[in-house]
Amino acid sequence: VTGVQTCALPIWNLPVHAGQTLPDWQARISNHVASARLAHATWGIQVVSLDSGRSLFEHNPGKLLKPASNAKLYTAAMALDRLGPEHRIRTSLLSTARPDSTGTLQGDLVVYGRGDPSLSVRFGRLTYATLLEPVVSAMTNAGIRRIEGDLVGDESFFHGSPFGSGWMWDDSQSHHGPEVSALSVQDNVVDLVFRPGSTLNAACRIETLPASTPLRFDNHSRTVHPGTRTGIRLYRPPGGNDVDVSGSVALGEHQTTAAMAVHDPALWYVTLLREALGRHGIQVRGRTRTLDWRARRQAPLETARLIELGAVTSPPMRELVRQMMKPSQNLYAQLLLLQAGRNSPRRDDEGTSEEGGLAELRAFLKEAGVPPGEVYLDEGAGLSHAALATPQATVRLLRHMATHRHAEAFRESLPIAGVDGTLRHRLTEEGVAGNIRAKTGTLRFVNCLSGYAKTAAGERVAFSIMLNHYPPSDGQSSGRNEVDAVAAMIARLDVR
Repeated sequence: VTGVQTCALPIWNLPVHAGQTLPDWQARISNHVASARLAHATWGIQVVSLDSGRSLFEHNPGKLLKPASNAKLYTAAMALDRLGPEHRIRTSLLSTARPDSTGTLQGDLVVYGRGDPSLSVRFGRLTYATLLEPVVSAMTNAGIRRIEGDLVGDESFFHGSPFGSGWMWDDSQSHHGPEVSALSVQDNVVDLVFRPGSTLNAACRIETLPASTPLRFDNHSRTVHPGTRTGIRLYRPPGGNDVDVSGSVALGEHQTTAAMAVHDPALWYVTLLREALGRHGIQVRGRTRTLDWRARRQAPLETARLIELGAVTSPPMRELVRQMMKPSQNLYAQLLLLQAGRNSPRRDDEGTSEEGGLAELRAFLKEAGVPPGEVYLDEGAGLSHAALATPQATVRLLRHMATHRHAEAFRESLPIAGVDGTLRHRLTEEGVAGNIRAKTGTLRFVNCLSGYAKTAAGERVAFSIMLNHYPPSDGQSSGRNEVDAVAAMIARLDVR
């Protein structure tokens, strides 16, 4: 098309083929949103061109809705802006003296954590058997061969609850919502493998990964006949590590997997570390114990007397954000919010690290041009059912990050349709797969998808699709499929 500025028809109404226009496309989305099966649901949608700045489609763009894990978009953007993509989180080995010529350390060794989430097999550098090897290497490099005092895990860097505000108690048992700690290992979760017993009615066999775990199992599971419908149920009362196991695995079935979060992950961290030290011939004569922010009120960290003997640093923030966003990792999101809060110049020493992180987030959103009253987050992951955001606030954030100095790190962190992360098996059809980078969001009766798309016409757009209050009846399409249908229409828009 030439002479666009003198054309009688607006460019967005020009037919491309078979009479298709932008209003045709808008009508298709509107008809989908208005489907009778969705009569009880609440939609919020906005699609904006990054090339022209025009709003291409809107439906309730200013309505406050539950974002679920779309909240991670805000956490990731703020973490990259405030901390930078090359920021690394440091875990320090502290003591009041250096080891002597024999490698003996008189007194305690304090492992002072600052929220590094990377001691996990998820990052691809470690195995279940080598989770604490980086810390052991830092000790041996410091010349430590024997510790006469205690091995102390200090998780006092973060102040506040080990759970995000608004997290549900049953989330705390699973990998979705484990306790948050400045000393975290293996995502603070034990992976479990259940195999049938050798005979019918025998208890199922349980394998834990890693092998050393604080979990204690009361195993009431049973081995049942082949072909029987099976499943394992787990229950861990809050504040303890005793796990009730029930359910069944069929004889001849290979295995069933599950996961269970641990209580007091900092203690698990230093317990695993002590075992790893023992395998390297490093003996600890004292106790294994932990200190949190409350204990440090009574016995403050004496930084003037302590020497950093060694340290372990995390991968750069760009990788931490990617590992948080691609699989939608709630623990990492909350750790990054707390990290930003703990490093914030707005930090109130009397407040919690979560409050500091949220204050920093509000300041960032103001700079990003997100209007006040359109985002209400009370934690960093989106697990809270109390969180609210509008589609237009999320699109405004996405537009801001599209031209941000760290735009590449932000964009690269998003799952790619049909390729990886939480979109690996979604939006896989031709013309859609690979053309959408977006963050998913799922809670009960909530499905959201927000991010970037390249349309069939080659236009770059930012979009936010929020579906709330949709409990599908039997035989009806899932909320995820309803949202994906809109996203696919966005990618297939062939009008520029």
